[in-house]
Amino acid sequence: MNQTPPTHQVFLDLKGLTCPGPLLGAKRMVDLLEPGQILLLVSDCPGTHDDLLSWARQTGNQLLRSEQQPDGANGYFIQKGAAQEPHSHVTLDIRGVSCPGPIVEAKKLLNGMQSGEVLKLISNCPGIRSDLDGWVQATHMSLLNTIEIAAGEFAFFIRKE
Repeated sequence: MNQTPPTHQVFLDLKGLTCPGPLLGAKRMVDLLEPGQILLLVSDCPGTHDDLLSWARQTGNQLLRSEQQPDGANGYFIQKGAAQEPHSHVTLDIRGVSCPGPIVEAKKLLNGMQSGEVLKLISNCPGIRSDLDGWVQATHMSLLNTIEIAAGEFAFFIRKE
């Protein structure tokens, strides 16, 4: 059995934080990684292990290994999985249209959709990410996932609530 820990690209020490702090920190860091890269999260919160296992199952990421650190905390090796694309009911590919055009068109489509349905919005507008975050919060939609499909091009999965 190989006892060598996996090679990690990012180290995050969140000792002293209680749950859900370590999980939220891990999520933020893993979101920045490329698929296959590994984060080493160090936490002394007793609930972190169970939180990470549950989160990894839901997100397609993988908890590769956990090991006790010399200071009594635990180290968790988390590998980013491939981007998970949620099921969408409608796709709006609006590359080449500048903001606020993508949001205006998404709103029109979502108005005609049923509660719980998902819109896949594809856009390459430079300001779309920040504009969409604010719009989703203001309209009580849910942004399920964001996947960079090419340099500067994103697929946003928006659920109508």
